[in-house]
This record gives sequence, structure tokens and C-alpha cells, in this order.
Amino acid sequence: MGTGPTGKGWAVCAALALALVSGCDSVREGGTTSSGSGGAGGGDASAAPADGRAVSPLSNPDGTKPGLAAVAGDDRTAARDLIGKLKTKGRGPKTGYDRDEFGYAWLDTAEGVPFARNGCDTRNDVLQRDGEELKFKSGSDCVVVSMTLDDPYTARTIEWRKQDAAEVQIDHVVPLSYSWQMGSSRWPESKRRQLANDPLNLLPVDGPANSAKGDSGPATWLPPSKKIRCAYAVRFAQVAVKYELAVTAADRSALAKQCGG
Repeated sequence: MGTGPTGKGWAVCAALALALVSGCDSVREGGTTSSGSGGAGGGDASAAPADGRAVSPLSNPDGTKPGLAAVAGDDRTAARDLIGKLKTKGRGPKTGYDRDEFGYAWLDTAEGVPFARNGCDTRNDVLQRDGEELKFKSGSDCVVVSMTLDDPYTARTIEWRKQDAAEVQIDHVVPLSYSWQMGSSRWPESKRRQLANDPLNLLPVDGPANSAKGDSGPATWLPPSKKIRCAYAVRFAQVAVKYELAVTAADRSALAKQCGG
């Protein structure tokens, strides 16, 4: 996924060498040098960044493009049409749920999803997809050790460092335990592995916001940033439609409301 260090990349590393404990890591070219020195919790975070590279979910049906740009104007009609395709049913029990039922975390070998078998685990794939100013572990073009993230959920710019790993977490937009209660408990494990590693269902986001979400559906949790809520509703619906998952009636109503339905 990433590129190896270039002459320009090593020059950037040399300029930063005194600030790096571990030596010169690979630096991806492009953009400006990040100014933050800490994780999202203890480092720089500025309010309301521009969408930047973020792409509307309606233009990103496979989840391979970065971010989650707001949905506005006429696109909201398409958003409501998509949400209207969702089937509803009651949320079942969580009995038997275990994260291991969806395979080892961040498998590179889940079949049938983008980025699979590219030599880089799923977590680092989506960090590379959405992050900017990427730096890699020495000798690797996969393991991201620092980046800048425009967090869609909080509308903050996060200067992330691997030593503060939990400050950016990978959200399953449709939580795995939610899917379990809505029918994935009866799927073959191969399909559950797909859901757990599908970039369509994965967003790197502010860690505390993701922790607050837990396994909630849209009726009980929505991103703090109101401008992104329709886009979040679209992405939730895209995943549910792709995997033929029903949602609760309350959740479908909440999704439609975010897009003016």
C-alpha cells in the first residue's frame, strides 16, 4: 500500500531526526510537515477542518477512497432512496457473540474485500487510505507510526502517533456485535470475516468518540459532528444493504431523519 522511502522522504527524515527516538522512518511525500508532536488526546487538534481528501459515500461504494465527506443538496434524495431499501426486524440477543467469531483482528486474508492479500493488515490499510503525512516504521511500507487524520466524527484534525495508538481507533460502522444480533450469528465465518475487514465498514476515527459509540445503532448514537450525520447514515446503509443485514425500525427511522427523511 505505502511507498518506500525516497530521496525526498529521507531528507524530511533527516530534518526530523533529532525529534525521533527510533530513527528515520519512511515518510510519504505530499502535503506539509505535520506540526503536532503528540497523540490526539495530548497533542494538536484544531476544530472544523475542511473535508480535504474526503469523498462522499455515494461516490465511494466500495470504501476504497478516503474519508467521509458530507452529503448535501440533491444527493440527499439518493441517500434517502438507499436507506429506504433497508429491511427491519427486532434486535436479537447477544448470546454467543465473541470478536473471534469474525476471525483474527485485521486479517489480510479475508476473501472478497478490497485490499485483501496485499501484504498489509486491514488496520494499516485503512490508516493509509484516510491518513495524510504518513510515516512508516523503519524498513516497512505498511506499518503506520504517525499521520494526520481529519476525523469525520468530531470534525477535528488529529496528529496521531503510534505510541498513543488508542487516540485513533478503527470503527466498524455497523458494529460486529450489532450485526451478530441482526443475523450474522447464522452466517458462515468467511462472510463474518468479510464484514470485519471490509473497508466499506471501516473508518479511522477519534478514539473517545468510537468508545462512546460501542455497539450502538443509529437510534442511540450518531457522530458528534452534525454535518456528517447523513454521510454516516449512508455508509451504515451501504454496509447493511451489501451484507443483506436488517436494521431495527428505530435505527432505519434515525438514518432517514439524518438525510431529511
